[in-house]
Amino acid sequence: MAAPHLKHTFANIHALRGGKPELGDLALSDYHLVFRFPPESLTAADPSLKKSVKQVWFAFHIISQCTLRPTPPSSGVPSSIRIRFRDFTYVSFNFAGDKEAREAFEFIKSRTCKLGSVDKLLAFSYRPPPNSPESKINGWDLYDVRAEFRRQGISEKSRELGWRISTINKDYSFSPTYPALLIVPSKISDATLKYAASYRSRQRIPTLTYRHPVNNCTISRCSQPLPGISFKRNIQDESLVSACFSASTEFAGGTSLDMPVESPPPSTADLMIESENTDGSMSDIQKAEDELTQQNLIVDARPVINSYAMQAIGYGTENMEHYKFAKKEYLNIDNIHVMRESLEKVISAIKDADVSPFPPNKELLAKSKWLKHISGILSGSALIAQRVGIQHSNVLIHCSDGWDRTSQLSALSQLMLDPYYRTLEGFIVLVEKDWLSFGHMFHLRSGHLSHEDWFTVDGDALAGTAVKPGENDGRADHFENAIAGAKRFWSKKTASGKEAVTDADGTPIETGVEPAVAENMATRPKDISPVFHQFLDATYQLLRQHPTRFEFNERFLRRLYYHVYSCQYGTFLFNNERQRHEARLQERTRSVWAYFLSRRSEFTNEQYDATVDDHVRGRERILFPRCDDVRWWHQLFNRTDDEMNGDLNALAATAERVAAYQQASSSSELSRPVDAGTIDVNSNPPSSGAPSRTSVSPTRSPLPPGLAATAAGGSVHAGVESAHEVLTPGTRSPAPPNRNVAAGDPTGTFAALQERISGLSLGKAMFGGGTGGSTGRSSIGGSGSDSGRNSQNELAEQEMKSMS
Repeated sequence: MAAPHLKHTFANIHALRGGKPELGDLALSDYHLVFRFPPESLTAADPSLKKSVKQVWFAFHIISQCTLRPTPPSSGVPSSIRIRFRDFTYVSFNFAGDKEAREAFEFIKSRTCKLGSVDKLLAFSYRPPPNSPESKINGWDLYDVRAEFRRQGISEKSRELGWRISTINKDYSFSPTYPALLIVPSKISDATLKYAASYRSRQRIPTLTYRHPVNNCTISRCSQPLPGISFKRNIQDESLVSACFSASTEFAGGTSLDMPVESPPPSTADLMIESENTDGSMSDIQKAEDELTQQNLIVDARPVINSYAMQAIGYGTENMEHYKFAKKEYLNIDNIHVMRESLEKVISAIKDADVSPFPPNKELLAKSKWLKHISGILSGSALIAQRVGIQHSNVLIHCSDGWDRTSQLSALSQLMLDPYYRTLEGFIVLVEKDWLSFGHMFHLRSGHLSHEDWFTVDGDALAGTAVKPGENDGRADHFENAIAGAKRFWSKKTASGKEAVTDADGTPIETGVEPAVAENMATRPKDISPVFHQFLDATYQLLRQHPTRFEFNERFLRRLYYHVYSCQYGTFLFNNERQRHEARLQERTRSVWAYFLSRRSEFTNEQYDATVDDHVRGRERILFPRCDDVRWWHQLFNRTDDEMNGDLNALAATAERVAAYQQASSSSELSRPVDAGTIDVNSNPPSSGAPSRTSVSPTRSPLPPGLAATAAGGSVHAGVESAHEVLTPGTRSPAPPNRNVAAGDPTGTFAALQERISGLSLGKAMFGGGTGGSTGRSSIGGSGSDSGRNSQNELAEQEMKSMS
């Protein structure tokens, strides 16, 4: 990037990061904060220091918290600015005088939360250096929707495959948040689509996103239906969903949806059995055979009770009496507010990274349940991949509005199914297709225009005290949360007295055509949520567990995360395809993909093996996550693996030894339970019969702190239910026991080990170089019960504020 036009320069500023000070000069431009060290005062006195001068650039748009701490001159304590960036960089700048600190603070604030419009962001003025590799690549041309679906075998000339490309949304009037081109079943006319659209939230009808190249089975996506408390139905929607599930079957030769298809080849069946870590018993074999039978699936990503509670305000979930060609599954993935609060707890655990060299607060990390959420998302995605790739079934995914949790599940399941999406170009296409094209609200979820609440003045600093680890930094969190909670509680009423239909933040939803670019694009803090962050984190888990199966490396994911917030490129601006088209981003901004493709060598995984061979372990087309082996993405949090995962790694290593010992003992027909207190966990496991990490029984390891037991590997099923059982209370069968293969520990071995294992590691810290919970079958309060209706209304209110 060219040298910035500097607006302000402050000499001899101390920057503090990781408890280590660095003396340098601070320069402020319209878009960046640039710290240069050693300072010019030292290099002028000693020219030899010029060779060691370094510059660190910070984009204003990735600031997530900026606190001014003014101090009186008599205190002897310098005034400072503490900044937390979106990429989890923490820096404090100490100024010689209060006036300089205030001037810098106000300038930074004016260049972030007071811009007023999107076109004042960096992306509209950024240009790569002339004749640079990046300037020669047009990243906007990389994704072509027709070319991608042609790769999947679908085009205007291939209607016989069961699918066609509809232009019903070419001007975005049919569904403003959907892409211009929609892939729909060939036998469904555009007229039918118009009638079906009235039954789906935001007119986001079921439409194809992926067709498997081997078995022709599909993944479709949509938003929630609108049955309401009167259990309305829509024949056109039922026909559309049925056609989505039957299109590939009819092409394959007319196999009935009610009949099981032929089992996969033996190699696939063997892979399935081994991936479930079975011991070859008849029950395990029967289980594997059952799971290899075709069973089309409608996936509702929400908790089951939330889905039904939404009916009280006109929304809801499918009445499966009218969709008998499929089963329903709820994944219990929490809403955007829960995910935001989870990340805030993680931030609290590492927030002193500027003034402290100590590792994160492990207790707060555990309480965040971040790993549990990541494992739950992976588990649900694995279920979808299994249904499509192993059971030769079709899947329809939705949550509420179908642009948050739906995008996570759709993209991750395709990443597991298709090796193409694990290449650099393929992953870019996947992000363009399932996130950008299908309308994930990057602007609202990322808060690109910042917010005044993120800039605070710490009045306590006037007493002359210095910042200490663990100290509140002036954000007044409790007061702000209380006010926000009160605003959400008092829901707005329409003129008719009915509950207003609202989005994730309680803002009324417009039922008509939305403007291409909203008049008010201001950041609403309660709309912000780490949805795409979680997708990248889950991708990191797959990359870490399968290091030879991805062409891109961890740094690619980290830099992609950075540029979602940097606003240097136009790729992630605005909320949907229509808004980007109206803003003419392809003409006025650069695409971030040119940045990555021009630096391909920096983002290429040296371990990548492009060979695909379903007969060789480790090279199969499909891959699955180990949901009990989820770890902190320590690089993203600017921490070492030992600081973030030291305890988890030690616990897992110890559990392996114990599991190996148990396996060896079992093979020797030892009947007494293993006593953890009598095992030398530092000794090597028995050489005979000791299984490997991937072949140990499902109870082989306890779960990381904050990771629910039902998120363990293998427990991707979250209580499949038929519509008749759920929607007909009188015939509902008892809830089955939890299918949690990781919860059992009759000997108490792992619990004892977990209590005994401890280990805090002081890290290095300046600038250098099952889905969570049991789904089961849940019944909403009895018919006619006031308390039941109140409970539904409360749940519906919560879900409406988090409509994904």
